[in-house]
Amino acid sequence: MCGILACLFSTDDSPAMRARVLALSRRQRHRGPDCSSSSSSSSSSGSGSGSSSQSGLHQWQNSFLAHERLAIIDPASGDQPLFNEDKTIVVAVNGEIYNHVELKKGIKARHPGKKFRTESDCERMMSDVPFGVLLSGGLDSSLVASIAARKIARDGDSKWGKLHSFCIGLEGSPDLAAARGVASFLGTDHHEFTFTVQEGIDAIGDVIAHIETYDVTTIRASTPMFLMSRKIKALGVKMVLSGEGSDEVFGGYLYFHKAPNREEFFQETVRKVQALYQFDCLRANKSTMAWGVEARVPFLDRAFLDTAMAIDPAEKMIDRSKGRIEKWILRKAFDTPERPYLPEAVLWRQKEQFSDGVGYSWIDGLKAHAEELVSDQQLAAAQHRYPDNTPRTKEAYLYRTVFEGHFPQKAAADTVPGGPSVACSTATAALWDAAWAGQEDPSGRAVAGVHDSAYAGAKA
Repeated sequence: MCGILACLFSTDDSPAMRARVLALSRRQRHRGPDCSSSSSSSSSSGSGSGSSSQSGLHQWQNSFLAHERLAIIDPASGDQPLFNEDKTIVVAVNGEIYNHVELKKGIKARHPGKKFRTESDCERMMSDVPFGVLLSGGLDSSLVASIAARKIARDGDSKWGKLHSFCIGLEGSPDLAAARGVASFLGTDHHEFTFTVQEGIDAIGDVIAHIETYDVTTIRASTPMFLMSRKIKALGVKMVLSGEGSDEVFGGYLYFHKAPNREEFFQETVRKVQALYQFDCLRANKSTMAWGVEARVPFLDRAFLDTAMAIDPAEKMIDRSKGRIEKWILRKAFDTPERPYLPEAVLWRQKEQFSDGVGYSWIDGLKAHAEELVSDQQLAAAQHRYPDNTPRTKEAYLYRTVFEGHFPQKAAADTVPGGPSVACSTATAALWDAAWAGQEDPSGRAVAGVHDSAYAGAKA
């Protein structure tokens, strides 16, 4: 999504206020590096007095509208704000209008003679710039890649040849190996990036500044995604497809093994979907847009959500006695041996949280780093310094202090959700198993008896 800023009915309409609005808009320029308020300028008069425009900024008397554009469709035109013919209407919008073809037909029928000046609209895979798919080698990203590759082969949807795929991990990580196999199977133009634990640690300050959270799991997963997005942008790619949302919709996290019944299973999927904007979608949006790359998430398409959430939760539940692992129903839907979407080993690969899959030593390194920087005394006094959402581990304490350095206001800290979590569960689901009481690590590897590479001492 592009960057949009509105300042309405200000008590100040001076040039100084205009300059301040421009300065505020520049803070989100990473969200729209293709056209902004300072990239070019031209004066024009609106129909009302006190109206003036500059590329990316419009002022009418004491109201201001600014826009930082990420151009995915029709990069040569489509700058904003947008105006009607007599400039009595001014709008700044994000360009994702998914039913634009139908809308155009209807508008042309109702308003004969009207012409569209640009083609600046888009759908999941519509793009006039190079695009690709984030491929971790897990089920969700691999299915997105497979479906996209088939669509491109069938429709000739890409102007850029083969589908590009991207993966990041520590040397020898599970994701790198799995993604390599999927890319070979699908025939994508695959780009593999590696990072070191120290490189990730060095980026944490910037990551927290961009994603605006101190949630442990989100930071663990956002850091490699942030590093990968920088390299993707350097290749000239502006849009990627990603697999977020499937685990929430289908109950794919490992803790769902412990769901006591279909009703609890369903209610937890609802809670997870409703909180996506605070966790996985926050990561996918802000880690990529930090570098001017837009991530699109097909699993959260409204029509798909309506269908998937209407499935009887009993059909989604995990039952090892029946050979049903997490997301069994989704896997089975794409289990087509006559024309396989994915290699068998990937289609039935166990769930890995992104922060685990990039390399198990990543989380271990973060914990060791926090151990060096946060003393036992500081953690013991954490409740006095942070009475709300009190950090319970040294890693959480470290992230909270970094967040506080960027966002010292209490109101900022209050935007971050808290509470106990096991393998990305909500606080409610963390009560499903008494053995999880006191569990401090949200990693999927903390669930013994479920994860194949669980921590030593993890709780079953």
